[in-house]
Amino acid sequence: MNKYIIMFYIFMEYEMKKQINTEKAPAAIGPYSQGVSFGDMIFLSGQIPLNPKTKELAKGITEETTQVFENIKALLEEANSSFDKVLKCSVFLKSMDDFQAMNAIYGKYFKEPYPAREAVQVAKLPLDVSVEISVIATM
Repeated sequence: MNKYIIMFYIFMEYEMKKQINTEKAPAAIGPYSQGVSFGDMIFLSGQIPLNPKTKELAKGITEETTQVFENIKALLEEANSSFDKVLKCSVFLKSMDDFQAMNAIYGKYFKEPYPAREAVQVAKLPLDVSVEISVIATM
């Protein structure tokens, strides 16, 4: 078989999109995945402060942000990754008045060099939570 055809098949196998799924994070509630990997890249859907065991929402920005990061941690671990390999975070807040409290918890999960990030205030989040965070990482 032609070496280029073999290389193409190896590339196609390596580059296939794969679903990331764990019961240690809230299940997807619509037509999306908790996360996907493509090659060595990981794309996690936005996580809200829903406890996957109790199905209850955390209350208050500090507890909500902590639960969100615990959900992200579970998904990163499922994908053989970690917070050290996060490249980008997107933070969505119900109110920018919660930025400092969210940022204090955020700083406990990351160390330098910090991931790139944006934090924006949005009109409404799922289940009327105060924070939702998505990440892009590597394996």
